[in-house]
Amino acid sequence: MISYRPLWKTLIDKDIKKTQLMNMVGFSAGTLSRLSKNQYVEMKHIDGICQKLGCRIEDVIEIQPNPENAE
Repeated sequence: MISYRPLWKTLIDKDIKKTQLMNMVGFSAGTLSRLSKNQYVEMKHIDGICQKLGCRIEDVIEIQPNPENAE
């Protein structure tokens, strides 16, 4: 499962609000909502976030084990 938890930590570290990020990168409120819910967003948005924040993809997303597949 994809988690955007590293993104929220990165924003806190850089003192950037979610709405500021949305305006910086140029994506919609719907995309911000999907990020907040750990839902799919297009790679162009992930790329835009990395470019605008000057960070690596690991600073934006992480892979977590899917609890549905846990044995």
